[in-house]
Amino acid sequence: MSRTYERTRRAASSPRRHGRAGRRRGPVRVVLMVALMVAVLGTAGAGWIYLKLNGDIKTFDGSGLATDRPDAGSSEGENVLVIGSDARTDGNDALGGGSKDDIGRSDTAFLLHVYADHRHAIAVSIPRDTLVTIPPCRLPDGAWTKARPQTMFNEAFSVGQTEKGNPACTQNTVESLTGLRVDHTVVVDFKGFAALTDVVGGVPVCLPQDIYQGDLNPNRTTKGSLLFRKGQQTVSGRKALDYVRIRHGIGDGSDIGRIKRQQAFVSSLLKKIKSDGLTPTKLLPLASAATGSMTVDPGLGSAAKLVSFAMSLKDIDLHNTKFVTIPWRYQGERVAVVEPDASDLWAALKADRTVDGKDAGGNGKKRAPSGTASASVSGAGIDVAVLNGTTAHGLAAKAAAALTGHGFTVTAVGNADSRQYTTTVVEYGSGLRGRAETVARLFPGAELRAVAGAGAGVDVVVGTAYAAAAATGDGGAPASPTPSADPSAAVPDSVAHDARSADDDLCSDLSYGSGG
Repeated sequence: MSRTYERTRRAASSPRRHGRAGRRRGPVRVVLMVALMVAVLGTAGAGWIYLKLNGDIKTFDGSGLATDRPDAGSSEGENVLVIGSDARTDGNDALGGGSKDDIGRSDTAFLLHVYADHRHAIAVSIPRDTLVTIPPCRLPDGAWTKARPQTMFNEAFSVGQTEKGNPACTQNTVESLTGLRVDHTVVVDFKGFAALTDVVGGVPVCLPQDIYQGDLNPNRTTKGSLLFRKGQQTVSGRKALDYVRIRHGIGDGSDIGRIKRQQAFVSSLLKKIKSDGLTPTKLLPLASAATGSMTVDPGLGSAAKLVSFAMSLKDIDLHNTKFVTIPWRYQGERVAVVEPDASDLWAALKADRTVDGKDAGGNGKKRAPSGTASASVSGAGIDVAVLNGTTAHGLAAKAAAALTGHGFTVTAVGNADSRQYTTTVVEYGSGLRGRAETVARLFPGAELRAVAGAGAGVDVVVGTAYAAAAATGDGGAPASPTPSADPSAAVPDSVAHDARSADDDLCSDLSYGSGG
């Protein structure tokens, strides 16, 4: 099989066209989790606040998590998915507008990678219009959906159309997209965001231009009243919510540009909390604002667990806290993931490589072994084509049988364009790295290779190494857990160039496109 692989530049080649009809509202509620992490640091030994927090914390059902999740790996780094829900239920319609019965989608999402040294962290934004494959997800009645390729990322949260959303489906989607295991997931809403900004006494922000009501609501026939003047100011409550919702009046009017301002907002909030400090009178309101509007995975479902996690973050300073966006390009009115840049980013995080190329692996700190792969390789819901890259007769059929035996759906069996493969290669299209890694666990030593092109799936091209294993009766035997990524892995230049540090100037790099 011969294909051309090109590194695509992340920048769009054409201006953003009219956005998708429907809601485009909501803040970066990741700030709630960040603030909570800081707040609970001062609660160790304070039993009274533990009881208050425990009463507020809500957890989601973990039974909807996929069975073919990525291996945890050996690094002590952690991955935390933070989802902002734009649901209007439970009183959130008063802040976000719309119907109180409106079922929300994931308005904003960050994957926060805490490096193994616990002195560096990076938050990777995933635009909600990103076209991904939503893997099989559990419905309220216990049934599982079929995989949905080329679907907008934010639709994963609304699978099942329940009031509380489907955070497990969003987590499954992120794991499938990145090939990284998500250790914890947090969902936050409008009310908690507004309350938090009030509690801290407002957050400094910067606007590149005057903003009017029409910039917040493009359906207005007039530009309306002035909401924000150009330059620096401090916002809180509803005003803060309006700031992070602004999209159409700045830059190219895209969600990509809004993500840049939301990242600046989170940075500013972190600076504010660190500069003000936490007094006993501020502690409980701050913690309550966060936990009262937050839903977490069962692994963070108590104050003690939250405190333990927060304590692990205490040595991360502002400069070592980075914000980036998944490598992207416009595909019509949607966002496509750029390969191989995206895969290079996930590999760098798995290897604990920072934006500036440092090894933040924590001096060799490793997780405890998570067990062998033989009991965990499940191909349920994964389609794969199998090609013979050698001259050995029937090798693709043998590999297909091994895959079928582990629950994979084999869509095609044939010969590759080239019959000179020595190493088995697992090729995968955009958003399918997690599935490719699952496939590769059945082929020891297999090489993962991202391919460009719409509609690219997961293909296995078996090489002579597999032919030798098959001849000895070992073909198709489960491999060891996928090893850590190459320690030489690096964050792609396209990502590193646009990274924001939490201590960057408040007014710098606030939009994407013209006018920003």
